[in-house]
Amino acid sequence: MAKNKVEHRVIYADTDAGKVVYYANYLKWFESGRRELFRDLRISYLDIEKRNFIVPVVEAHCNYLHPARYDDVIVVETRISEVKEKSVRFEYKITRKNDKKLLAEGYTINVFVDREKMKSVPIPKDIRKNIKTS
Repeated sequence: MAKNKVEHRVIYADTDAGKVVYYANYLKWFESGRRELFRDLRISYLDIEKRNFIVPVVEAHCNYLHPARYDDVIVVETRISEVKEKSVRFEYKITRKNDKKLLAEGYTINVFVDREKMKSVPIPKDIRKNIKTS
């Protein structure tokens, strides 16, 4: 299935008092990976929202293996590992670019939701087709 890589240089604001990346920023980087993967598939979150859907994270998991630090360039590799009727599972690997060290890995499960009713809905057919044909 679909796969994408995106780079990010760690800025000072990404770090904590210990001068390593604050744990929650890895989840922000997961989101960046999802966004870019959807862009590669010609799926726009703005278009999804115009159709009155949202695609929230309903489950997230991250294993922190090694710290990223200020000025590191990290690579977020994102792939779709499973597509169900209403949800998509994204898997992530975050590595440091210069030494290819695996820093973190995890997944999120995102569900398509009708924004007005706040109920899960089947993934729209055109979006499912873009995901499946990748």
